[in-house]
Amino acid sequence: MKKKVLVAVDDSRHSENALRYAAGLHGTVHEMNHVLFHVEPTISQYLLDEARTKPSANAELQKLMRNSHDAARTMLDRYKALMVSLGVPEDNVQPMSLPRKFGVGKDILEYGTALVYDAIVVGRRGISGLTEVFMGSVSTNIVDNSQLIPVWLVDGKGPSNAVMVAVDGSESSLRAVDHLAFMLGGNSEISITFFHVAPRLGDFCPIDFNQKDTSNLEAVIQQGGKACIDRFFAHALKKLKDAGIEERQVRVDVRDGGFRVGKSVLEAYRKGGFGTLVVGRRGMGKQFFTGSVSRFLVNQFSDGALWVVP
Repeated sequence: MKKKVLVAVDDSRHSENALRYAAGLHGTVHEMNHVLFHVEPTISQYLLDEARTKPSANAELQKLMRNSHDAARTMLDRYKALMVSLGVPEDNVQPMSLPRKFGVGKDILEYGTALVYDAIVVGRRGISGLTEVFMGSVSTNIVDNSQLIPVWLVDGKGPSNAVMVAVDGSESSLRAVDHLAFMLGGNSEISITFFHVAPRLGDFCPIDFNQKDTSNLEAVIQQGGKACIDRFFAHALKKLKDAGIEERQVRVDVRDGGFRVGKSVLEAYRKGGFGTLVVGRRGMGKQFFTGSVSRFLVNQFSDGALWVVP
């Protein structure tokens, strides 16, 4: 089945990183089409108002709009040529530029949702050349507000065949596995590592248990957590097998629990030499991969791509 991804771009190195990552997946993701999507700058409200009453202002406005569109077309043609030079067939790359309507992030989501894309690819620092704060807010806004489409945040190096999936046994984690299976199914070269942080009593309750005998409670938590994650892994392996990914390509890494789940995930990712980290945006309640952990990953992630699946 063909996959289509929306690569959000502007004239910045962060967008070029996103584009290179998408192009690098050409040999990994079968039948992937790319739309290079650019949101053109906003026209001054003053000019819009003046153009309604003054022919000279209207002429100036039309000129600005033509120049903006021509600059966008030149940039998109350059990006398309780059993707083709990186091995992506020309027919698999389509440029698209539209005037800004609501805001950069919202316009990207509106377009991606309306045309039912399989993923939105964006540089982790955003798609604007303005301030650091604004650049970060664009990508964060897309992640926070994408209700249906997975968002791939790219920072740094291109993809490798080593993929890490951070899981907690939740439905959100299973959707992340489903997205991974759909995008990478049928590829015999990739390796997938499921990374799980086993829960502890402290993950479920903020009470200080240091002075009390909690061995029985800890045993209950560990036993229940193991049963949950074992069932999860069985479902996840079946999804991958149905997608054409063999069990020999998959390994499981389970670590002891702790409060710094996000930090544990990033340390394992960096030490393991992975190129892609996949995570569900929400977890199973107030523990494991909650919004705070996925936000931590969005803010701290580097050197690869973070797939955030809603």
